[in-house]
Amino acid sequence: MTWFLDVIAAVGAAVLGLCRKAGAIVLFALEGVSHLVRPPFYPRIFATAFTEIAWFSLPVVALTAVFTGMVLALQSYSGFSRFGAESAIANVVVLSITRELGPVLAGLMVAGRIGAAFAAEIGTMRVTDQVDALTTLSTNPMKYLVAPRLLAGTLAMPLLVVIADILGVMGGWIIGTAKLGFGSAGYLNATLSFLQPVDVLSGLAKAAVFGFVVTLMGCYHGYNSKGGAQGVGAATTAAVVSSSILILALDYVLTELFFSR
Repeated sequence: MTWFLDVIAAVGAAVLGLCRKAGAIVLFALEGVSHLVRPPFYPRIFATAFTEIAWFSLPVVALTAVFTGMVLALQSYSGFSRFGAESAIANVVVLSITRELGPVLAGLMVAGRIGAAFAAEIGTMRVTDQVDALTTLSTNPMKYLVAPRLLAGTLAMPLLVVIADILGVMGGWIIGTAKLGFGSAGYLNATLSFLQPVDVLSGLAKAAVFGFVVTLMGCYHGYNSKGGAQGVGAATTAAVVSSSILILALDYVLTELFFSR
C-alpha cells in the first residue's frame, strides 16, 4: 500500500509543479504584453528580432513547405487512385497546406531556430549578469528584452506562413503537372475554386499565435535560466521542446474553434 501512496504523491507533486510552471508562464506573458502598450518602446530591438525571425528563417520554412507540398501530392495520389478520386488531389493539397501544415510546420521550424536562439541569447545575458546590469541602468529588462521580441514573433510568423502556403501549393502543383499528369491550368483552377478565405485566415491566425508562443517560450526560459553554461543549454532545450508541444496542442484547440460545427 505504501508504494501506491508514493505513486499518488509523485503524480500530485508533478501536477502541482506543472500548474506552478504554467502560472509563471502566464504571468510572464501578461507582463511582457503589458509593456507593449506602455512607453518607451525599443524599435531597434524589434527590427532586429523581426529580421531574425522573418528573413533568416525564410530558407528553412520555404524548403520545408515546398517538399511538404510535393510529398502530400504524391501520397494523396497514391491513396486516392484506389478510389478513382485523383481529381481531388489539388483540393486536398491546398486545404492541408493552408489550414494545417503551413502554420504548424513553419511554427516548428521557427521554434527550433528562433526559440533556441532567443533562449540562448537571453540566458547568456542572465547568467553573465547583463540582465541585472540593465536594471542598474534604469532599463526594464522585460520591456527591453521580451516585449519587442513578442511583438516581432506575432507579426513575422503570418508573413512566413503566407510564403509557406504559396510554396507548399506550388510544390503540389509541380508534382501534379510534372509527374502525375495533371494539366497546369486545370490543377490551378481546381486549387483556386476550392480555396475559401476562412482556410487562409485560420492558418494566419494560427501563425500569429504560434509566433507569440515560440518567442514567449524562448524569452521565458532564457530569462529564468541559471547555472552558467549548463543552465543556458537546458533553457535552450526546454524552449524548443515546450514550444513544439504547445504548437501541436494549440493547433488542435484553434482547429476546434475555427472548424467545429
